[in-house]
Amino acid sequence: MRKGDVAQVQRNPDPTLHPFERAIEYQRALNATKLDKVFAKPFVCALDEHKDGVFCLERHPSRVATLLSGSCDGEIRVWSLRSKKTIGVVPEAHDGFVRGLTCMQDGERFLSCGDDKLVKIWRMATDIDEDIQERISSPIATYLGESSFTGISHQRNTDYFATCGASLQVWHHERAEPIHSINWGTDTIDHVKFNQLETHIISTLGSDRTICLYDLRSASAVHKVVLNMKSNSLSWNPMEAYMFSIANEDQNCYTFDMRRLSEAYQVHYDHVAAVLDIDYSPTGKEFVTGSYDKTLRIFPADQMHSREVYHTSRMHRIFATKFSGDSTFVISGSEDTNIRLWKAQASKPLGVLHPRERRALEYKDKLKERFQHLPEIRRIAKHRHVPKAVKVARDQKRIHQDSVKRKEINRVKRSKGKLVAKKPSERPIISEVD
Repeated sequence: MRKGDVAQVQRNPDPTLHPFERAIEYQRALNATKLDKVFAKPFVCALDEHKDGVFCLERHPSRVATLLSGSCDGEIRVWSLRSKKTIGVVPEAHDGFVRGLTCMQDGERFLSCGDDKLVKIWRMATDIDEDIQERISSPIATYLGESSFTGISHQRNTDYFATCGASLQVWHHERAEPIHSINWGTDTIDHVKFNQLETHIISTLGSDRTICLYDLRSASAVHKVVLNMKSNSLSWNPMEAYMFSIANEDQNCYTFDMRRLSEAYQVHYDHVAAVLDIDYSPTGKEFVTGSYDKTLRIFPADQMHSREVYHTSRMHRIFATKFSGDSTFVISGSEDTNIRLWKAQASKPLGVLHPRERRALEYKDKLKERFQHLPEIRRIAKHRHVPKAVKVARDQKRIHQDSVKRKEINRVKRSKGKLVAKKPSERPIISEVD
């Protein structure tokens, strides 16, 4: 054994020799949970070179450190998260808002659309280019639409992309006119998204509170679902082709199973204002949301309540959110012109870990998972500080919900057995049309 090495100790796992093992592990789990609060510093940095609110974000399909952003003054920037600087900028890419950004699968080009009825294809900038600005100063191709565009999405591994506005339009790179134009009884389509696994499926969100699914193979509509309130954004689960989640105006998020659209698969609470954007982690286990209440939340895909809430005193309404390509960070773009980078795991250290450090963290995570339902650990782990305005709105919302339940109970009591108590519905579906 070399000098300084830790001597290996053999341990007998016989439970009769360790009568206090559970008590010891509980104390370790409690200490680990408390230390998570001590070391929880999720904010990493802010990118503040935009001059107007950041309206849309897009991550590079293969380079983790490359990010695209579009602002309300028509500017597009390409960022290097490694150096925290802009590596390419198009000052007047569009006249008005940049409504959508999407990358091609090869990562060498990206598309943008805006209020000026134009879709443009640009070269992707990299931080190793010597002529960055010359590469992205002018578009490769420009497509003119009949009305303003509100969103854009590119099909995986093909030359097709879809835009939305007055109708859903499907384009090919080699044609100046759309090859398909589909509309299913809505004034404006606010959001469009290709399914990245079942690439022939397109989803749209309409201004008439609808979610529509289209099949590109037959250029026809498949399903329409009408909700109680309008939806602002949609994200497909990258690991389960039939699951998607939406951000709704009623302060909730809803996860749907495409195979059974009669009701929501899961309802996600905790926001106290309209949810404006949503994006899945590349692992498919979590998604991040940004809201009008100026907070960013991370939800496990199968749970009702968020596990993290991020906020700062200067952050305004969040228009756009993204997970990084390695699921380590979440990114938010807000009305205050800033792009903020946060850790997905607030207390996890950044950088390379020594094998012993990594094993120690894995052991603590297992202990916290084992004892997570015990009252003291659960109370500490779930406690979050939120802004005063959010806390007041949350308390008012809880009072209103309790009032509705109490009213229903009293109504049944006074009916002399003629009525049966009904639990207030939490599912958003009004109707479904095939």
